[in-house]
Order: sequence, then structure tokens, then C-alpha cells
Amino acid sequence: MYKKIAVEDGLTNVTQALHAAGFQTTALEGQTFYNVQAVVVKGNGTDLLAPEANFKIPVVNAAGRSAEEVVDILRDRLE
Repeated sequence: MYKKIAVEDGLTNVTQALHAAGFQTTALEGQTFYNVQAVVVKGNGTDLLAPEANFKIPVVNAAGRSAEEVVDILRDRLE
């Protein structure tokens, strides 16, 4: 089964790498998190994610990482 990942707008290279690795993606903006297994953000995500939110899914900061590193992190965290 494919994993669905919410990706912040502007991370096209990460989205493409996730697709190549077999993940499905959806836009983070306006997303409800009940149907995604992880979230990828450009920074710490505080402007998009409520700081008080208690997430039970991985949130990956893509800043300073290659698209392949983000894919590897998600593979590790979603096993």
C-alpha cells in the first residue's frame, strides 16, 4: 500500500522524489491530516501547523536536506 505524504507548496523536487520512490503526495495547505502518514515542510512548519497540535505522524523539515534525504527519512520513520 502506498503511503500518502502532505508536502508544503514549493517543494517540487521533494514531491518528484517521493513519487519516484512510490509515495503518493498531496498539498499540505488546507489538508486534514487524517488520511496522510507524514508531513514535509520547508522549515519548522509553525506557520502552517498549529504549534500546540499533538501530531502522531512524522513531520519532516526539508530545509538543508536533499530530496533523497527526505525520502530516506520518511522510509525510516514509516517502517
